[in-house]
Amino acid sequence: MPRIFRMMLVSAGLAAWLGFGLAAKAQAPAVQDPPAATQTAPAPAQTPPVVAPPAAASPAVLPAAPGLPVLPHDLSPWGMFMAADIVVKAVMVGLAFASVVTWTIWLAKALELAAAKAGAGRAVRRLEGADSLEAAARALAGKRGRLRGAVGLLLAATLTETKRSGDLGEDGIKERVAIALSRIEARAGRSMARGTGLLATIGSTAPFVGLFGTVWGIMNSFIGISQAKTTNLAVVAPGIAEALLATAIGLVAAIPAVIIYNVFARAISGYRATLSDASGEILRHLSRDLERRQRAATAMPRAAAQTAAVQPQKPVLASAAAPSRVPAE
Repeated sequence: MPRIFRMMLVSAGLAAWLGFGLAAKAQAPAVQDPPAATQTAPAPAQTPPVVAPPAAASPAVLPAAPGLPVLPHDLSPWGMFMAADIVVKAVMVGLAFASVVTWTIWLAKALELAAAKAGAGRAVRRLEGADSLEAAARALAGKRGRLRGAVGLLLAATLTETKRSGDLGEDGIKERVAIALSRIEARAGRSMARGTGLLATIGSTAPFVGLFGTVWGIMNSFIGISQAKTTNLAVVAPGIAEALLATAIGLVAAIPAVIIYNVFARAISGYRATLSDASGEILRHLSRDLERRQRAATAMPRAAAQTAAVQPQKPVLASAAAPSRVPAE
């Protein structure tokens, strides 16, 4: 009896254990199914928000798309010029015009200066080979007999002053001629330097004008950054490139202007030195002519005296000198 009872207890225990295990297995899917249902159920509910953002974001991207064509497709100098701001364009056009003026002055002034220096050099050589002012005037006279060039003006002024002061002293003549020659040299130097001041102005102001265009372009670039609300370099780079192009054009206009101005300054100094040589030769001829005139003036009385002393006195006839007497009868 106890054995049977123990066997019944064991059987009941096994049955209870098996029942608990089956119940646990039966409850496990029920517990796992709700999470699966909760995971799959919200998925359809979340799908519209996931799909909606692209539809909602597409209008946000579209306003940025019209901004893209603002960036220049052509990053060549001409493309950047056409895409630049109106103020930057005005700066670029002004600097380009200044560069054209610089090269025009260079061409015109180089030809003028070369011709003037060559003519002055030839005139100085002819002055050195002449013996007097009259001979120098004949050597420098052109086909029509007129004195041409700066050296011709120097010689003409000397001849005019000499004729006006023919009855005056030598020292006064030399002083007045020297004053006239210095004035003619100064006028010739100013005439040859005409236009070079503009080169100096362009060379000194063009970099600052280009810098103004650069500052204006960079300012517009930062304004574009604030309006686009982005710090993308692709938005800023074209404006900065346009601004730097203004500085580059300013340097292109300024550097040749400074170089050409310095070259012309040295060339004009050499031209004025040649005119000074011509003035010195003219003063030397003037001094010789005045000394010759003085010697000729002092030699004339001496020659007359010598001529009078050398000429013999004519004898006086007695019949002509004494009255005729009639002998008394």
